[in-house]
Amino acid sequence: QVQLVESGGGLVQAGGSLRLSCAASGRTFSNYAMGWFRQAPGKEREFVAAISWKGGSTYYADSVKGRFTISRDNAKNTVYLQMNSLKPEDTAVYYCAAVLGEIVTTVEADFGSWGQGTQVTVSS
Repeated sequence: QVQLVESGGGLVQAGGSLRLSCAASGRTFSNYAMGWFRQAPGKEREFVAAISWKGGSTYYADSVKGRFTISRDNAKNTVYLQMNSLKPEDTAVYYCAAVLGEIVTTVEADFGSWGQGTQVTVSS
């Protein structure tokens, strides 16, 4: 298993930006496809974005497409989520997740390693 630690969450006004980071350790980071998920209060956790192990393929939930960008730096063992034009409905705990292998997936159950989450709050 790879260990994941998220950072970069916080409080921001609607229309603002945040960049989340997820630092990985314990295994060869470049062997993993990565994803971001989020869970709002009273709701189930949902897919946000995913990226292939070399960064060549990315996928986004419709709700964030055009506003969020996922990227990775395999030299730094880190995956990022740049969030622009934030909305109050983006308020949630954001989780980083890893799945071993080349194939990108958006299915939560496929991800075997998870971080502890970082809170993002967007005020109106």
